[in-house]
Amino acid sequence: MNQADQQLRTVVVEREFAHPPEKLWRALTQPHLIEAWLMKNDFLPVAGHRFKLSADWGSVDCQVEEVEPLKTLSYTWSAMGLESVVTWTLNPTDKGTRLRMEQAGFRQDQEQAYRGAQYGWQNFFKQLEQVVAAA
Repeated sequence: MNQADQQLRTVVVEREFAHPPEKLWRALTQPHLIEAWLMKNDFLPVAGHRFKLSADWGSVDCQVEEVEPLKTLSYTWSAMGLESVVTWTLNPTDKGTRLRMEQAGFRQDQEQAYRGAQYGWQNFFKQLEQVVAAA
């Protein structure tokens, strides 16, 4: 690992949802549901699929890296100089599902993007909770 790799930072958000993994998986992989909590998109849960997330402020170029239904979803997240990878991990619990989101790849000089992601993902998780509860 070179020095630059060691300086990369990661944003992690974990939350317990009182819903089964199937319900969360749908919200993470169905375009109309993704749009309801994250952004407009042309997502398909297929490894290698390139897709775009679009918002008022611009867009994010993504590519699906890994799909393991009901367990793991991973995709690249490229926007405004940030090259990162978002990984979702679902773990069933007695009460529902523990959902972990990890966005890795923030360089030391990307403080604004890093802080923005910390704030942004908290909001996305709140919206996700509402979408999952209503779905």
